[in-house]
Amino acid sequence: MRRVGKTVIRKRGLWRWFFFLLLNVVCLNGHAENEVDEPDRPSTLYLHVLLEKVTNTYPPYLAALIERDIAQGQLRSARGAFDFQTFARIFDNPTGFYQSSTIEAGFEQFTGLWGSTLFGGYRWTDGILPDYYYDRRTDGGGSPNIGFKLPLLKNRAIDQRRRSIQNARLDVELADPVIQRQHLDFVRAASAAYLNWIKTGRALEVAERMLALAKDRRLAIETRIDQGLEAKAVALENDQVVVSREILLIDAQRDFDSAGIALSLFHRDDQDEPVRPLREQLPETWPSTSESPEDLISSAWKYASRHRPELRIYELELLKLGVDKEYYRNQLLPSLDAYASASQNLGESLYKDTGELELKLGIEFRVPLQRNAAKGAADANAAKIEQMQTKASFAMEKVFAEIEKGFVSISASDEKLTLTRENRRLAEMLREIEEDRFRLGATNLLSVQIREQTAIKAEQSLLSAQHSYYLAIIDFLISSGINFDTYQEDSSGLWELAGQWSGD
Repeated sequence: MRRVGKTVIRKRGLWRWFFFLLLNVVCLNGHAENEVDEPDRPSTLYLHVLLEKVTNTYPPYLAALIERDIAQGQLRSARGAFDFQTFARIFDNPTGFYQSSTIEAGFEQFTGLWGSTLFGGYRWTDGILPDYYYDRRTDGGGSPNIGFKLPLLKNRAIDQRRRSIQNARLDVELADPVIQRQHLDFVRAASAAYLNWIKTGRALEVAERMLALAKDRRLAIETRIDQGLEAKAVALENDQVVVSREILLIDAQRDFDSAGIALSLFHRDDQDEPVRPLREQLPETWPSTSESPEDLISSAWKYASRHRPELRIYELELLKLGVDKEYYRNQLLPSLDAYASASQNLGESLYKDTGELELKLGIEFRVPLQRNAAKGAADANAAKIEQMQTKASFAMEKVFAEIEKGFVSISASDEKLTLTRENRRLAEMLREIEEDRFRLGATNLLSVQIREQTAIKAEQSLLSAQHSYYLAIIDFLISSGINFDTYQEDSSGLWELAGQWSGD
């Protein structure tokens, strides 16, 4: 009985174990099916997402932003002219008839007020010095002193130190339009790469579709050959079409891959590494657009006259040259500097002629008779101002020409886009009609190929027209100095950016 009982127990235990194992397998499988998510489809790459990456992660733009830090560092360096200067000296006469030691400390502070400089210090001498060492002699407690220097002509209104600070401040302002100009260039380059990526992606789809048409037609041709309706050469001819379109597909795939590689320079991941966008990330449509604003040229020109970074750069450069002009004019003046100082010996009197408060006043005059250095610098500065004004004037003309050219390009591209769409529609209709006629035996394969080739060219022309149209809009917006940071794909489109014109 024990054996039987044990056997029963073992069997029951075995069945329980088997049931438990089966239950776990079922549960685990069900749990695994619930846990394993379908692979996430890569998110569609829209233009505004790409431009955001350009602003946040594109290395050349990040390098351009450092211009601000460079300018701030240069401004801080220029402010070093106002640093509080201190000094200390110790010198000794250990041998000779007059043996003495002197300790001297002092300060100098350029105030910037009328170019004046405040100075002072303290001197103490141990030992007895002769009269001709008067400046070094002090009583037992030493001699503090204070004074100032004030330029009356040259360096009064402006000097090299104040000139450097003014120019450094303008350089800080200059950093922003320089960065903005580079940002516009990067936006244009990224947008062109993006539009080319879409164009080559659509061209790849066309190549695949046309190859599929030729392959699908093979079965119909073989059926017609079996029925004695076509010669065997027709099959060979279609095979040749298939091979030629496979070659075209290879070229289209290469162009798309190359466009993706070029776009990866702007499209980056969270680690700022280039990421080649996948084909699944192609948007279904081109960037959206809305109705273009009225008075397009006038509005763009008014905005560009205030926001094109090149114009602001020339404006600031002229201000810097104006600072230099003021400085060089001042350098033509003679040097006439006034000095005043006061000193008082303290402590035990060691000399008969010390101990009284001493005031010193003086004026120093100095001038080179020819003043060639100052005159030459002033002449060069005047020529630079004239040169910069000419460049600024031409820059205004160039901006207006770019806006006009952009408007013409948009108008032509829009008209061409309308016609190429119609051309593609008609070519596709004729291709379908010819394909139907071929199935009915009313035409030959050569006619079908001609229609298909015409349809391919019409599709390629449409892609080129779409690419040109959207790039023309972007170029026009960039020519006005528009800020692309506000662009969103889910708004009314690229022309939404033109709202900045009326909001300014």
